[in-house]
Amino acid sequence: MDSTKSNILVIGFGGIGTMTAYNLEAGGRATVTGVLRSNYDLVASRGFRIWSCDHGQVESWRPTSTTKAVPDARTMTSPFDYIVVCTKNIPDIPPTVAEIIAPAITPRRTSIVLVQNGINIEKPIIAAFPENVVISGISRMNSSELRPGEIFHQDHDNLIIGAFRNPNLDIETECRAAKLFTDLYNASGKATGQYSTEVQFMRWRKLVYNASYNSLCAITGMDTSKLRLTHTAVTELLLPVMLEVKSVARAAGYQLAPDQEDISLNGDPLDGYFRPSMQQDIEKGNFMEVEVIVGEAVREGQRLGVPVPMLSTVYSLLKVLQFRTKVNKGMVELPPMKDFGAENILVEVPKP
Repeated sequence: MDSTKSNILVIGFGGIGTMTAYNLEAGGRATVTGVLRSNYDLVASRGFRIWSCDHGQVESWRPTSTTKAVPDARTMTSPFDYIVVCTKNIPDIPPTVAEIIAPAITPRRTSIVLVQNGINIEKPIIAAFPENVVISGISRMNSSELRPGEIFHQDHDNLIIGAFRNPNLDIETECRAAKLFTDLYNASGKATGQYSTEVQFMRWRKLVYNASYNSLCAITGMDTSKLRLTHTAVTELLLPVMLEVKSVARAAGYQLAPDQEDISLNGDPLDGYFRPSMQQDIEKGNFMEVEVIVGEAVREGQRLGVPVPMLSTVYSLLKVLQFRTKVNKGMVELPPMKDFGAENILVEVPKP
């Protein structure tokens, strides 16, 4: 292990996680250990194939080290400086993020970077690891895994980085860790690490888009362009949800731009036909980030006394779809279907 480089563990190697890990190593100031699961053997044999608007075409790349399971820090000679979590954040489906990363954490040493969607995602992490810095990473790149081990990264990698406030630590320690990670991210000269002290404001701003487009594209099966071209979807679904998120944010102390709903509504090019992550997840039969994107917004509205009827309805629909995925994955034991004695009915086929 090169002691002059930051020792970083990256968990989650989809489109975002792979490009995040690749960029960190491309800067020459970090050594990445990657936790790979379903694609471990494939990557071990031929590496990741990457097409990136920032880094060009890469035929075969692997992190410095790969593993199938999260390493145990107690058995390591060099603890991790950062753990970068790029997995989906699905607290309603075990194991939780805190449970996944727990073995690799060194108290007072390892900073935890959450490159994930949603609000309040830091709370269970700070509760589980009160002595560690927790950092927000809001990724604004469009990168997807076309096939196992093949990554298509089609717009610039911009990662907004800032420390979540941990009341157990001093602010200077948190800011120092976040600024260093920003420097590591910028070292490649290819991506943009944007340091920000307005962590919660940035997350509420992104939530205006995510709670509306992400949710409604998943529910309707329509991409962002088709939804925008449907007048009813804009006026009766997208904008009402966006305005409710703005109201909750304002009650929570975050004054978003007066035209934030227009900015979010027109955030994707009309000819882009972009399918947000929740829509892609449900199409693939995967679980969605229901709780951190919509559930937390609903709970914050209820806590602050802000009416959220549209968000509540969207939340209920998403929970039903999430339950369907549980059923399809065999995670729910359903009662046997009653046959109403149909097997005892003799059906005579009329003769021609």
